[in-house]
Amino acid sequence: MVRDSRSPGDGSGEKNKALTRRQFLSRAWWAASGLLVVEASAGLVASLWPKLKAGSFGTKVRVASVEEVRAMPVGTITYFAEQRFYLSRVESGFLALYRKCVHLGCVIPWLADESSEDDLADKGRFNCPCHGGIYDRYGLVHAGPPPRPLDLFPISVENGEVIVDTGTVIQRSAFDESQVTKI
Repeated sequence: MVRDSRSPGDGSGEKNKALTRRQFLSRAWWAASGLLVVEASAGLVASLWPKLKAGSFGTKVRVASVEEVRAMPVGTITYFAEQRFYLSRVESGFLALYRKCVHLGCVIPWLADESSEDDLADKGRFNCPCHGGIYDRYGLVHAGPPPRPLDLFPISVENGEVIVDTGTVIQRSAFDESQVTKI
């Protein structure tokens, strides 16, 4: 029988457990890559669920009290810039008109000094600056390339407050009296 001449305590029979620089750098690179993948995945998942602030576009917006809204004269247009809509006071009630042109999505300004396209007042209309679309207080098209009237947001009354739901867009092909919210 042949004996091993190495003594049990000299360490030559044991594996060297020290981490080499190459192994350390390789493991650090893989750990950093894994951390980057986890962070990117978490960011992607978080971006799929936007966090909406109360009262901002895409949520239900408190417009005013019922008394304040009823005091608005017929023909009044009130702009809510952050919420992206106009509140239009027509003879039979109110319309919440989305400010986006139905032609190509341009923001439509209300021009109070232009000649009116409806019988509610002598002056005031919506003019699309992109391609010349002209709309009246009902959101109906009077000139230009827009194929249909402005979209609407639903209006409701909750606890004596007028609420506009900017998270729900209502497309329409014509004006109908049922689109007006009576308050």
